[in-house]
Amino acid sequence: MSTTHSPADHPLLDSHEADVLRTVAAFTRDQVAPGAAERDSIEKGQLDWETVRAGHDVGLLRMAIPRELGGLGLSNLAVALVLEELAAADPGMALVFGATGLFQTPILISGDSRLQELYLPKFLGDEPVLACNAVAEELNGTDLVLPQNAPYAQKMTRATRSGSDFLINGTKRYITNAPVATYATVMANIDGEPGSTGMTCFVTDLEQDGVERGEIHDKVGYRTAPAGELIFTDARVPQENVLGGELGGWDLNVAIGNVTRVTCASVATGIARHSLERAVAWSGEREQGGRKLYEHQMSARKLADMAARVSASRALYLDAAVKADRILPTPAYEPAVAKLVADRAAIDNADAAMSLIGAQAFQRGDGMDRVLRDAYGPRIYEGSPEALALVITGELFGVSEVR
Repeated sequence: MSTTHSPADHPLLDSHEADVLRTVAAFTRDQVAPGAAERDSIEKGQLDWETVRAGHDVGLLRMAIPRELGGLGLSNLAVALVLEELAAADPGMALVFGATGLFQTPILISGDSRLQELYLPKFLGDEPVLACNAVAEELNGTDLVLPQNAPYAQKMTRATRSGSDFLINGTKRYITNAPVATYATVMANIDGEPGSTGMTCFVTDLEQDGVERGEIHDKVGYRTAPAGELIFTDARVPQENVLGGELGGWDLNVAIGNVTRVTCASVATGIARHSLERAVAWSGEREQGGRKLYEHQMSARKLADMAARVSASRALYLDAAVKADRILPTPAYEPAVAKLVADRAAIDNADAAMSLIGAQAFQRGDGMDRVLRDAYGPRIYEGSPEALALVITGELFGVSEVR
């Protein structure tokens, strides 16, 4: 049985989505995978614009934008399958496109037709436009993800009323696409509200007075996707660019997280799948003791566990994606479980592949070092395992917060 799968064969995809998935599979095979090693060594803050443009031509910057607005109109299920394909070739490239989708997600969720008509067409032109979602800060991680931690947030980016506008002040860190993005959704706390209890979402033009690109982060993995700081100093945002209403950032952020944990799980599954494919290829060629490596019981067990982790992770994120498409609001439990399992699968499969391939995998030119480094990325963003455990436990006990 092949370790690969055809995402276009999923029975819940319509014919349009199936065609998109076939195109994406060819794009990742022919254009993304061959340059993964070179992108891994790129100077921090730089971006492979040639591949991004090619992905834009395929439609990867308009995946979730409705068809009636000029996008591909993909379901959450189809978007997740697309990102698994990208991540199996280069997880960082999945993040470049995924982070732009993360900017679009709250605009779509909010149902604000004015902001949809104003911002979504910007991703439909001939040249690629990138965006980001600015939530994380140096002193605030789970304080911006778990509502029960909101009162304890420290020195959060704040929004102060100035006539009919807001002035944004503060620094966002660890933001994917920050060095190259044109637009951002920014979570800021309304001045006077304690901690992050007054969190509000602002759609922001990053190419305006009061916005500065700060430190570019020198990441261990995902080096294809540049990340860095966004520094706001009296950056002016009109009242009309508030998404979900004033003080509505928490509800919106929770809704965003429940959707994006599905795609985060699909990215982690792609990393786990890549490791499995590398291990299978090696074990089918390498001989020890007169037999192929996979014919040895110890190796067979490792390969079986790796395959089971990929299948389990995929099944969980696909189930979560279907629920995200069919249930409003998106459930919290299934996406959190899917991400928890897939994040661990990425790490465990990378470790197992390193063990099976051995000394060859320990060489820089082999590429497994990149996969191992990338494997640790998924468990950090959109909820660490510990944060996900609180979400899952809260769902099990039917409470909104677990202390």
